Amino acid sequence: MRKPVVGVMGASENDALTESAKARLKRLAEDLGAALAKHECVLITGATTGLPDLVSRAFRDHGGLALGISPAENRQEHLTRYGLPDDGADVIIYTGFGLKGRNVINVRSADIVVLFGGATGTLNEFTIAYDEGKIIGVVEGTGGVANHIREIIDFCKKPTRGMVVFDKEPEMLIRKCLEACRPKRDD
Repeated sequence: MRKPVVGVMGASENDALTESAKARLKRLAEDLGAALAKHECVLITGATTGLPDLVSRAFRDHGGLALGISPAENRQEHLTRYGLPDDGADVIIYTGFGLKGRNVINVRSADIVVLFGGATGTLNEFTIAYDEGKIIGVVEGTGGVANHIREIIDFCKKPTRGMVVFDKEPEMLIRKCLEACRPKRDD
């Protein structure tokens, strides 16, 4: 059976993540990474800094395989133009598509999209996932876009084929998302 692919989208260092916010969210990032590894998921991130990087490193510490999707066309551009780490994933795919193009690849490659804090880029990833009917998990209380998803959905009033799941605890959120991802069986 194929392992579920989970994309974690959230605040990068460019999103003005304060030191106090980073310290507060570090435990949640570690818990999210551990939960994804425990459930034998494959992780996709934007090969970025900040919260997705913290999740990826925790995930890898627990034996998971992390895939980074870079906006850059090669390693040099990844490091110099975008200032992104080259050690935050087991494999980095260089798209050359820029930030928004990378976001489309991240979302389309994931079975489940998890929002963890975030700003404009995370909002972009959410709207792609929502429009494309993905299962979206929101780690509540992590700030930024994640704290406003209910308002955004209510404001837009757009139906979706997907599902949005909320929880403050990463383990419970991942369980709910994986359950939603399982094919429904006829009884």
